[in-house]
Amino acid sequence: MSAATRPLRVGIVCPYSFDVPGGVQFHVRDLAEALLARGHDVQVLAPADDDTPIPPYMTAAGRAVPVRYNGSVARLTFGPVTAARARRWLAAGEFDVLHLHEPVTPSLSMLALWIADGPVVATFHTSTERSRSLQIAFPLVRQSLEKISARIAVSEDARRTLVDHLGGDAVVIPNGVYVDTFAAAEPDPRWTGTPDAPTIAFLGRLDETRKGLPVLLGAVREVLAHVPGARFLVAGRGETGEQQARDVLGDRAGAVEFLGGVSDEDKARLLSSVDVYVAPQTGGESFGIVLVEAMSAGAAVVASDLGAFSRVLDDGAAGVLFRTGDSDDLARTLVEVLRDPARRAEVAARASTVVRRYDWSAVTDQVLAVYEMAVAGRDAPVGEDPSSLRGARLLELRRGRGEGR
Repeated sequence: MSAATRPLRVGIVCPYSFDVPGGVQFHVRDLAEALLARGHDVQVLAPADDDTPIPPYMTAAGRAVPVRYNGSVARLTFGPVTAARARRWLAAGEFDVLHLHEPVTPSLSMLALWIADGPVVATFHTSTERSRSLQIAFPLVRQSLEKISARIAVSEDARRTLVDHLGGDAVVIPNGVYVDTFAAAEPDPRWTGTPDAPTIAFLGRLDETRKGLPVLLGAVREVLAHVPGARFLVAGRGETGEQQARDVLGDRAGAVEFLGGVSDEDKARLLSSVDVYVAPQTGGESFGIVLVEAMSAGAAVVASDLGAFSRVLDDGAAGVLFRTGDSDDLARTLVEVLRDPARRAEVAARASTVVRRYDWSAVTDQVLAVYEMAVAGRDAPVGEDPSSLRGARLLELRRGRGEGR
């Protein structure tokens, strides 16, 4: 019986904390649950405080600290205490395959890569043209990268970053979405638009400039000049959003409604309610999972013309693109889309077909095929590498010198 059909014991390691979850954490969670639904035995190791609510299949690896990494603030954990927890988790797991996410990020996945020996699969999420962080991390993991049996990149952009910075190659398997969950979400009257008062949604971290909130705010006045009743619904964590809106819009700031962080259920209802979802990100995006979620929910998507977004939107057939970072072009595009319900319906219909390639049913098949290849190449289960302490000592030495911060 092949690995794709027999139950596997799978260990998944996430480098980023579940105290403040983001795209990678949600990917890890959803992958674990998709594998569990197929009868596989899955355990996840991730940074999290002891009192952070986590699923029963997840083990908390301890408190994380905020670190500026690859253009944003990531909550990472490392050091001898974390390494000891990872070692105990690996020994108890007796995994057929170990799946590490972002193994060159100086956090839990890197520690697990040093410690483990056996069938190892690695997924790379990062997309960037030049990364000092990756340049610093590469010497720490150069030898350990040879342990990886198979590499996955979540997009062509992430694959290119891997090739350019680390060498080697990877199979592209996209992030997954439970398409039917978003498609079946009930609209919420609070967020449902009308012909005279259409609604436009944005989701993202409000205090992270590359997520594009300033670009969106810069377009609001011009949109309101042509569509006076338009409402902008902004969801996401961050304390600076409302002040940014007041600074940019003054007396028109009331057109922007800040919803704060929203639950998964409310996110699906929000996306199913609005006329347009706008993605004004300015860079650093390897995929664009929220675009797929919005497409699944039936919203027309307007997005910056980043390479990753263009590919998700089928080169503009499943959404509408505007010039990255250009508030004037975003305003023009939004006005055109809001005034043209037939076009919104056309791109939404195309999107409903495109998103099926990102459904977890398809993505899980592809991931299991990679697991099968990794396990076939290494008969022994995952164990500990006798040389694992060498990498941990090197990281502590570099931290002492102030490198990699």
